[in-house]
Formats: sequence, C-alpha cells, structure tokens
Amino acid sequence: MDESRDMCPSNCVNSQLSQATCSAGPYKGSDTDNYENVIVDFSHRDVLDKGFIKLLDTFGDELTIVNAARVSFGIQKKDLSKGDIGLIRYLHRHKHFSPFRHLMFRFHIKAPEVVMRQLYKHVVGIEATSDGAAKDHAWNEISGRYKPVIDYYYPEVWRKQSADSKQASDGVIDEETNQEICELFKNHMDHTVELYEGLLAKGVAREQARLVLPMNQYTEVIWTCSAQALLNFIWLRDEGTAQVEIQEYAKVFRELVENKFPTLYKIWFEE
Repeated sequence: MDESRDMCPSNCVNSQLSQATCSAGPYKGSDTDNYENVIVDFSHRDVLDKGFIKLLDTFGDELTIVNAARVSFGIQKKDLSKGDIGLIRYLHRHKHFSPFRHLMFRFHIKAPEVVMRQLYKHVVGIEATSDGAAKDHAWNEISGRYKPVIDYYYPEVWRKQSADSKQASDGVIDEETNQEICELFKNHMDHTVELYEGLLAKGVAREQARLVLPMNQYTEVIWTCSAQALLNFIWLRDEGTAQVEIQEYAKVFRELVENKFPTLYKIWFEE
C-alpha cells in the first residue's frame, strides 16, 4: 500500500469524517481534534476490500477541450464562457471526440487481476494512427518479478450465473450456501498462499512462483489516459451487465470526474 496513506486523518479517503479510515485502521480521533479544519483527500477512494483509486494529476480542463477545437480558426480563449460550454456540448453530441483527448488524467489504481485485465482492454491497441477510444494512454504496472504478491481479494457475497447471459451474473447465492462458499474459498486461498510463499522460501524465482496465483491477486498500475478514454470506460463499465467488481471501480472514476470537472461530467452523462 502507499505509505502516504498512513497519515490520518488528513489523508483519509472517505467523505464521511465519522467513518474515516486509512491503512492503519479506523481513525479514533482525540479530544483536541478540530474537524472543521480537517482536509479530506477527495482524490483518493477505497474500492472493494483492499483496492483503491487515487487521482494523481490532471492536465488541462474544460477550456483545454475548447481551445483544441478552436485552434482550427486560430482562436485561443483564456476563460470558459457559456458559448464555450455550448461548443463542448456540440462536440459531444456530434461525436467530434479528438478535442477531448487533450484533457488528460493520471491515476494510481490498485485492483484484483480479474478487474485489471478488463480495464486493460481499454488500453490494448494503442497506436499513433488510431482514432479509437483506446488511443492516448500510458500504462505502467507493478511487477510480480520484482515484488512478491501480498494482497488478495476475498468476495463477501457470491453471485449466481445468469440464465440469460453467458458472461453475466444475476442475483446472489442464498445466505447459508454463501457462507459455505466463503469458507471453501478461504481454505483454498490459505493453501494457495502457503504454496506460493513456500516456493519463494525454497528459492524459486518470483517470476515462476507466481504461476500458482489466482485472478484475485491485487496488482497496481499508474494509468494516464485522455478524457475521452476515461469517459468511454465509465460509460461501458458503470452499467448493469458489467462485472460487479469493475462496476465499483467505474463508479469511483465517475465520482472523481464529477468532482473535478462538473461541467464536462454534466454534458457527457446528463444531457
């Protein structure tokens, strides 16, 4: 985990101060705390049991989109006007997406492999000549060859396979069976982690020992992407037929965009 998260409460990630938590555990508070002066980092959100999304940086804003579009006429604006907002609306409505690629986001993401592989689908196929939504990305991932895997995702609720969709779930397993599955899964993971750590202890290379690890292992990436790519991801993955776990990440991305660029968010998702 990011060591910076050990600072509490100023770096806590929940919007409710009474529920503020960090990697060191729930913040208990003290008699000297002045909650009116506490600064909550709204760019950092916990996801699932051990994951997170942290907005590290942005390049540009809504005006960046406008100026990219208006360069055709040799015009550059310094302030965003109602007419400029109308232009962004026009660009979106008529699918003129290239100006949206000039506004960039950079994230630090921790997610299970089963989520990260789906997220990576929005990066595959990058090339300078591409006009697709997967254009304009940078992706760097933590390596299991350098750093042993230590965190795993443990679902608390197990879902039923959909009868109508080959890839989707539909509803949840009954409570008694769910508890049984949780115990089976925990036992399986205990044996798996023991095998992995045993191989490392015997001197097996990390790059080989990781072959026994399942898709619930957590991984971390730095993802830099254009506004178009990010908004396209949210549109596709914050949707009822997407896997529930990746929906959770898409919802957090949605919240971060809405908080940072409310005008762009309203145009893309509410109009």
